[in-house]
Amino acid sequence: MPTAMAAEREAPQVAVLAGGVGAARFLRGLVAVLPPERVTAIVNTGDDRVFYGVHVSPDVDIVTYTLAGRVDAQRGYGLEGDTTAVIETLEGLGHESWFRLGDRDFAICQHRTLRLAEGAGLAATAEEIRTALGVASRILPMSEDPCPTIVEVADGRRLHFEEYLARERSPDNVKAVDLSAAEHARPGPGVLEALAHADAILFAPSNPVVSIGPILAIPGVRDALQTARAPVVAVSPIVGGAPVKGPADRLLRGLGVEVSALGVAGLYRELADGFVLDAVDEALVPAVEALGLRVRALDTIMRTPEVAAEVARAALALAGLP
Repeated sequence: MPTAMAAEREAPQVAVLAGGVGAARFLRGLVAVLPPERVTAIVNTGDDRVFYGVHVSPDVDIVTYTLAGRVDAQRGYGLEGDTTAVIETLEGLGHESWFRLGDRDFAICQHRTLRLAEGAGLAATAEEIRTALGVASRILPMSEDPCPTIVEVADGRRLHFEEYLARERSPDNVKAVDLSAAEHARPGPGVLEALAHADAILFAPSNPVVSIGPILAIPGVRDALQTARAPVVAVSPIVGGAPVKGPADRLLRGLGVEVSALGVAGLYRELADGFVLDAVDEALVPAVEALGLRVRALDTIMRTPEVAAEVARAALALAGLP
């Protein structure tokens, strides 16, 4: 009879392309059905930006805080019970404060900033932070190069994604999304290796334009996915023609993509082998299958860890893993 240690060694290695709240909740479910040490999250850094003098990595931090069990569950980001004395003080001194950062969150970003100034990379700081917070899964920034995602709106402005999301409140006047910075960046340490050695590669239910899109834009990532030995399975972030959270609908429309699970499946068809969509979209299954994808339909609204675990199991099953 195999020992627990042997069973863990035999568990599949899974790499997940991830960005934001939907990815974090999906990963929470995945580590409930797999040993967390066997999960590697490759996380979008197109949202990274310096705020108040500190380097903020929004998606990396959301994933880390969620897997640590410390995220503000109501908002889906930030730390539970955090205070905002630093931002309130800066606001009182006349600084812009549209990007809200909690005090303990600020301290973690300050650590990242200090370590970067010392010559450490984003991957090393992500490793330090996830270890300090007790996260067993690997968290790999998609790149250590600056990769700002720029949203072009109809009035001609070019907005950093966080400006578009947090300051402008995601207007429905998107003209284009510029991923050129990611297209000229290098993959982060361990990213291509994680894809090459995975037994399954999953696209979390993240915004396909500004969360998964920047990762796919990094040179070498698409090639790694196309040559990987592992099946690739994506989970739709669109349910019933609308995003579960965030502005994916406005961004998809701005790029001329149908706001539906089928529209997302079309974006991934050249890379994915399987696709998970919500039961409310079950009528789309034949059309998605016609794209050459294996499909599962089930409840994908991850209100609880138990539902997230079921979504993870469905994705793993499509990848041929028990």
